[in-house]
Amino acid sequence: MRRSIIVGAAVFMTLLMGSTAAMAASPHFINASAARSGDNLVVSWKEAGLGDNLRIDYTASATATRVDSCVNNGQNIPADPKKTTTQAPVTASGDFAVKNGQVTASLTLSPPATTLSCPKGQTATLISLSYTDVRITDDTNGIFRDIPGTF
Repeated sequence: MRRSIIVGAAVFMTLLMGSTAAMAASPHFINASAARSGDNLVVSWKEAGLGDNLRIDYTASATATRVDSCVNNGQNIPADPKKTTTQAPVTASGDFAVKNGQVTASLTLSPPATTLSCPKGQTATLISLSYTDVRITDDTNGIFRDIPGTF
């Protein structure tokens, strides 16, 4: 009887320790969001279940679409304006320290440069800008969270 109690206790402790280790190594995003800050896009998130990793590498990514037009020195758009639309992937990366098995952080995406070339006396000016297909990726653990919407 005593031997079966000891064996049962040992099995219970083994299962308990195994489940604790599994829980500590289950990275997952608790939340993720994006918001404009001027022409930039700030991607924020909280990830948990990171165990005892000291640092985690992240990449924020999106597709940026910008429309530029030539504007004259009087800040007016000429009657026959030169315009261009540029669509390009944008990314920002960083590594962040894990605190209590979690990371709460932000990365900032910047728009791509204009490809518009204007005649003398005119300047390429941003007319509109949007970000779509926004994603935050935990590169260390190989998981991601999509952030739906147009920003």
